[in-house]
Amino acid sequence: MTISDITETLEQTAPLILQESYDNSGLLVGDAGAECTGALLCVDATPERVREAAESGCNLLISHHPVIFRPLRRLTGETLPQRTVAEAIRLGVAVYACHTNLDNAPGGVSVEIATRLGLTDITPMMPGGTGAVGNLPTPLSASAFAELVKSTLGSPVVRTNRFAPDRQISRVALCGGSGSEFIPDAIRAGAQAYITSDTRYHDFVDYADTIFIVDTGHYESEKCTTSIFQRIITEKFPNFAVRISNTESNPINYM
Repeated sequence: MTISDITETLEQTAPLILQESYDNSGLLVGDAGAECTGALLCVDATPERVREAAESGCNLLISHHPVIFRPLRRLTGETLPQRTVAEAIRLGVAVYACHTNLDNAPGGVSVEIATRLGLTDITPMMPGGTGAVGNLPTPLSASAFAELVKSTLGSPVVRTNRFAPDRQISRVALCGGSGSEFIPDAIRAGAQAYITSDTRYHDFVDYADTIFIVDTGHYESEKCTTSIFQRIITEKFPNFAVRISNTESNPINYM
């Protein structure tokens, strides 16, 4: 089993050609032809995750967010990406990112969230595959819908705009990660509610009378990527050692 055997399996579901032009998915550190002893899955590649991988006998770290997003001009340890790459090289851990190609893939992040919410008739929100839209089996009030999102995504809080309490939500659009720019697309899709993260203040103001915005944390909206990675790999290689990080947590504290 080589590292490329594992990464190519992921790319069968999330081809690199699907990534956005600004992205940097793919093998970022390591030798694709090296034997793979196991894979550790996480949202963010950090020095701690690299050490966790090495300590658990895994020489491949698969993250959702690319640790190298902008060019690295030096490896002096000044930044977290520099320290992560240096630690990966030192410990012999390959680092692979599956980011917007997974977001845009059929059965990707947004579809996973929609499925967990129990939506039916799920389709892409955008023609290119970005986001998802579907229907609730039973209409919910805004407050009940917000509680459903919190319990499903494991978020202690969500940010929402003010929405008439008597208005019912039956059609939902969503986009994992930062997706506030797609609010107009959610409206065009006929959704009464839109789930995403990193929503700007003025979006809550501007769309208060149009659509119920539920802003969950960025981490909460993408934690499911580790389960997607695990499912893809174990379906192809059921006896391969693949582990979800048991030390990673939300980098944002709620106080």
